[in-house]
Parts: sequence; C-alpha cells; structure tokens
Amino acid sequence: MNVLDRLPPGSRIAVIRLRSLGDCVLTTPALSLLKLHRPDLKISVIVEPRFSEIFAANPDIDESRDSMTRADLVINLHGGTRSMVLTALSRAKLRAGFAHHRYSFVYSHKIPTAQKILGVSRRVHTAEHLASAMFDLGVPQQEIPRARLFADPLPARRPYAVIHPFAARPDKTWPADRFIEVARSLHLDPIFLAGPTDDLTPFKNFQTSREPLQVTMSLISGASLFIGNDSGPAHIAAAFGIPVVVLFGPSDPITWSPWQTESQVLTAFTITDISTDQAQDAIDSLPSRDRRERYSKA
Repeated sequence: MNVLDRLPPGSRIAVIRLRSLGDCVLTTPALSLLKLHRPDLKISVIVEPRFSEIFAANPDIDESRDSMTRADLVINLHGGTRSMVLTALSRAKLRAGFAHHRYSFVYSHKIPTAQKILGVSRRVHTAEHLASAMFDLGVPQQEIPRARLFADPLPARRPYAVIHPFAARPDKTWPADRFIEVARSLHLDPIFLAGPTDDLTPFKNFQTSREPLQVTMSLISGASLFIGNDSGPAHIAAAFGIPVVVLFGPSDPITWSPWQTESQVLTAFTITDISTDQAQDAIDSLPSRDRRERYSKA
C-alpha cells in the first residue's frame, strides 16, 4: 500500500518548501497533482514569509503553516538542516523526503531519485523532480502541469515587456548595457524589474518597478514578454504562460529552464558570451500575443 492510500479521508499534509523563489513556484505543479488525486486532503505549505505570496489564493492549499504540528504526513521537499529539524519536530506519524537528503533517517518513507520513479536516465527539470515525489507517494504518473500562481490584474495599459536584469551572482548576470540595448529595440514598453537590494541606477531612463512580491506577480502576469537572467521571476512569468527569453550562465538550463511556456533559452558558460543579436533573434522567434502584434504594427 502506498503512503497516500494509508491516509484516511480528511488527513492533513504539511509540505516543507524553504528557500528559493523559483523552487517555490516549481512546487505548485506537485501540489496540484496531489490535490487532484486526493481532494479530501488538507494541505499546508511551510514556507519562509518572504515567499508566502507564491502560494496565496491557491485552491490546492487549505491551511496555514500552523497546522504542521497536527499533520498526519509531512513531506520535506527541501532537505536542508532546518527542514530536517522541522520534519523531526512535527512528530507526524508519516514523514517523507528524498533518500539522498542528509539526515534522511528521520523519514519513515524515503523517496528514490526522480530518474528511478519516472523510469528515465536523463537529467530532469526541477518541476519533474518535485512532482516525482508525489508519484512515489501514490499519485498516478501523468503529465506534469504548468506552475500555478494567482495575482490580481493591474489596470489596463499599453502592451509592455518585463525585463529582469538581476541575478543572485555576477556570473549569472548579463551586462546591464546589453539589456538596455535590447529594451530600446522592443516594440513594447519596457519595464525593468528589481528586488529590494538591486541597483536600478543603470536603468534610470526607463520605467522601473520595485514592489512587493504580490504586486510583482501582477505586473508579470500582464506582460506580453519577459526577458531576464536565470532567476525566480522567470519562473513566475512561465507560470502565467508569458513568452520568456532567459539567459543562462553556468547554471543548468535542463534543470531550471522555463516550465510549460513558450520560451527561448540562451546559454553560455560565461554569460557575457551571449550577444545582443542572439537575444534579439530569440525575442523575434517567440510567437506574439495578439496585443503585442497589434502594437508592434502601430
């Protein structure tokens, strides 16, 4: 009997998903699969407050993080030391996580690799990796859906492109002057997106946005195009089905490429080796939304 079949109707599941904006976004397909298979389950997500808006208004999530101490099953999708401590302290009868996690002895059920679960030998996308945990626990294997986010629409405006020119590390960051060159060539209003500590000075001649996560999600959801480095906002754009151009340096595009949206991924071990001509060709190759096409002909 699989783990989910051992849970009586109405059981509580706490999913631990600490760290990383992109990881949080790419957890939502797994949650969707779980809820679709067992709509009776009460699901909560244990997440850092700064990323909690990723899961806001999601109908697949029923309860707040406070329900963890009452969980019948804890699923640890993070695997770091803090998440292992939370798993142990939950005192849930059933505790599941990937077998390769350090301190995995705290689990009552160890999940094998995604490759073994999915029956493949290739590297897998993060969305596949996280969804494979649900398949191992008892969800029937099936197509993994797009990430699921919810945001309030912004007031109507001219079609625009969101450009995110920042990343966690310098070697993952395309030069600012190249983003500016691409922005000037667009047939859309460019809006440069920044986080709380990002320096927007190079983009002072453009419209910029430095808003809380929920507002940022709304901004991205209404865009006709997203351009940016490999980072969390690119996964938000993919979740809303926005055409995406993402520039990759040393990180793995197989693991972190945009999931389930029209996209172009540009890669180079040294990200500065990607030219503006390559970026422009990638933009031109993406299918246009109706409103983008109408504006570009104006």
